[in-house]
Amino acid sequence: MSEKNNNYGVLLVNLGTPDEASPAAIKRFLSEFLHDQRVVDMSRWLWCPILHGVILPIRSPKVAKLYQSVWMEEGSPLMVYSRRQQRQLAEALQVPVELGMTYGNPSLANGLESLKQQGCHKVLVLPLYPQYSQTTTAAVFDKVAKVLKSQPEIPELRLVHNYFDHPEYIGALAESVTEFWDNHGKPDYLLCSYHGIPKRYADNGDPYPQHCNGTTALLAEKLGLPREQMSMSYQSIFGREEWLKPYTEQTISELAQKGIKRLDVMCPAFSVDCLETLEEIAEQCRETFIEAGGKEFNLIPCLNDNPAHIAMMAQLVRQNTQGW
Repeated sequence: MSEKNNNYGVLLVNLGTPDEASPAAIKRFLSEFLHDQRVVDMSRWLWCPILHGVILPIRSPKVAKLYQSVWMEEGSPLMVYSRRQQRQLAEALQVPVELGMTYGNPSLANGLESLKQQGCHKVLVLPLYPQYSQTTTAAVFDKVAKVLKSQPEIPELRLVHNYFDHPEYIGALAESVTEFWDNHGKPDYLLCSYHGIPKRYADNGDPYPQHCNGTTALLAEKLGLPREQMSMSYQSIFGREEWLKPYTEQTISELAQKGIKRLDVMCPAFSVDCLETLEEIAEQCRETFIEAGGKEFNLIPCLNDNPAHIAMMAQLVRQNTQGW
């Protein structure tokens, strides 16, 4: 059924990516990202000198080299796959779908303005974060509110809070795993690696770890995998304070030391492959596994623009726009 003439549009949101794989572009992107108090909640007078005096000058050239190692012909992997998702979702729904990034380009402001120009008086904001966190989904809400704050008329808004346990999301994850195993054989162990957040955030009420646990349990059930062959961990740890545990790199090393010879890793919190999956997991963590005695290491790709993923997004939109 066509969704034409319903007068609504979809703002598809992801975190963002540098415009190019250069130290200057990385510095601009990281500055905007790490200035967000949802991401780093330290007092500004303490954090800003550290960020601008130490972190950005040191990290930007290093991160630029990492981006250069995964950059695709069409650009940053996150942007390339996000654009494909946008086009295919618009085709599936037959309604305007715009892409906006919480940080960098295209901005949320540009996405909202484009929907307005297309006559969309109602906007569904779809952050592509299956598991809610204040550092991701709430940051999207803050930015959207900031953009609309100065406008005389705001659109009617709805925001998808999470979809960590959505049956079609779990089904799409399971399908991607079984398809990978059909082509490459089954591993000794499957690890679900989620992006980490400081433990303090969870202690203060962020439900992210409960959502990650929920996704992992439902996926294990869908795959029929005993939990001794599957577990979860947290990656992309930054800074000195304690983050959610167990840490991915440490877990991978321990699995190899326990005799796991083939390890497959997937990243259910990421809707598209990006630096954190293609470099941190596929390169750094593979090296860790082999050095600890493992033999074969595979990254199962993110859902990206898989048909089952696009179908799930379309279903999410339909469910959250009922009555429009």
